[in-house]
Amino acid sequence: MFLGRRNFKLWFVIAFALSLLVLGVLVTFGFTAFIRTIIDHQVALRVGGQSFGWWSRPPVEPIIRIFVYNVTNADEFLNNGTKPILDELGPYVYVQTWEKVNIQENPNGTISYNQKRVYIFNEDLSGGMEDDVVIVPNIPMLSATSQSKHAARFLRLAMASIMDILKIKPFVEVSVGQLLWGYEDPLLKLAKDVVPKEQKLPYEEFGLMYGKNSTSKDTVTVWTGVDDITQYGIIDKYNGRSHQTHWLSEQCNRLNGTDGSIFPPRITKNSTLHVYEKDLCRLLPLSFEKEVTVRGGVKGYRFTPSPDVFASVEKNPNNMCYCPAGPPCAPHGLFNVSLCQYDSPILLSFPHFYMADQTFRTAVEGISPPEKDKHQLFIDVQPEMGTALRARARIQINLAVSQVVDIKQVANFPDIVFPILWFEEGIDSLPDEILDLMKVATTIPPRAKFILTIALFGLGGFLFVLAVICLVRKSHRQSTLHLEGSNYLATASVDQAKKKAKQDSGMNSKSN
Repeated sequence: MFLGRRNFKLWFVIAFALSLLVLGVLVTFGFTAFIRTIIDHQVALRVGGQSFGWWSRPPVEPIIRIFVYNVTNADEFLNNGTKPILDELGPYVYVQTWEKVNIQENPNGTISYNQKRVYIFNEDLSGGMEDDVVIVPNIPMLSATSQSKHAARFLRLAMASIMDILKIKPFVEVSVGQLLWGYEDPLLKLAKDVVPKEQKLPYEEFGLMYGKNSTSKDTVTVWTGVDDITQYGIIDKYNGRSHQTHWLSEQCNRLNGTDGSIFPPRITKNSTLHVYEKDLCRLLPLSFEKEVTVRGGVKGYRFTPSPDVFASVEKNPNNMCYCPAGPPCAPHGLFNVSLCQYDSPILLSFPHFYMADQTFRTAVEGISPPEKDKHQLFIDVQPEMGTALRARARIQINLAVSQVVDIKQVANFPDIVFPILWFEEGIDSLPDEILDLMKVATTIPPRAKFILTIALFGLGGFLFVLAVICLVRKSHRQSTLHLEGSNYLATASVDQAKKKAKQDSGMNSKSN
């Protein structure tokens, strides 16, 4: 009875040890998937969830720093043909608040919204004031003259007469605030009165950021990730369209990127991130550059544009789809967004013509050589959760001016890519509360997995080996006892036989 209970205990220990080993295997191969399922559930945009709250009203204050190129020799440039001399002024710093409004859930797993942005000038962080006066190219005028280059000659002469009457000049003297947020332009005012209603521009003033300090009229629809986390944050439709119509191929017209603040989780170093910004007029692909560590010790991946993203079609034939009117196409390092800017000859580049043909920089004076740390666009993301940790969107706005000899006001204005301004927009860091949660979510599970794996395999293996040894020893002892018992019985039988034989022999002797 006692031996039976002891055997049962040993077999129970073996079964328990095997259970621990099986749990160890499950932890080894299934723990990560289990944690990822939890993270995916928390990250997906569910109305009322914490992630949804951060997405709809980000707990950050993005900052935009704007640097304006002030032309210091406009008259000499026009009259004598000298190089334009530029003085980079700024930064003019605005603190932003972002909010997604008019949010509407859709039955197909998407969510629609309008983006609201508020810009507040920060005098303490700025290197100048909004009322600083600058001299810059007259973008409405030079856009009109450049577009008329291939029009009938009498139209160009008529345009010259109108500009003469309105006293319009190739350069304007405006405040920084006016250049950014809008000023009344005589050409736009004239167009408002004479252009047919269906062809009118959607604004009455000209400003490079006109209408942005408000709620956008654009309706954006993105995937929530609830049904498919691989689509998390990706744009489904923009103003009801899943593709643009400007470019030559379906791939180049796609909109299936994110706004740059969130990306589908589990990003690898081989991933390509896509960001869509309306003013950029296309998806911007970003590739892994290096590992980074942000405040709080949270690790991330830095993604940047590849060197050929704005390359000429000679260097990157894939960019031919962005040249519907060419050749000629945009020069190396610049991107033509005129189709998205009402045919204004706007070319975008990185600041100081970073990663562009440097002849554009040397065509003017006053722009220093580009520096990667100051002029590179980048986004740092937490790869497991797909959240942007830090970002710098750096873009330069340039005007491609064409010489038109029939319009006397610009007859001496040569063909040139004229820099207007560049800006740097982004965030330095997320709040400590979010960074702490990220650190816990990304560092604790791997440690817990390691400790659990070691503990389960170690304890399970130890108990299993110990129980087996005990069973073997017990079995050996029982075999020994059985053998000794058998030997004793055999010996006893022999002795009994000998004794009986002796007795029988004694009885025979007496009878004789």
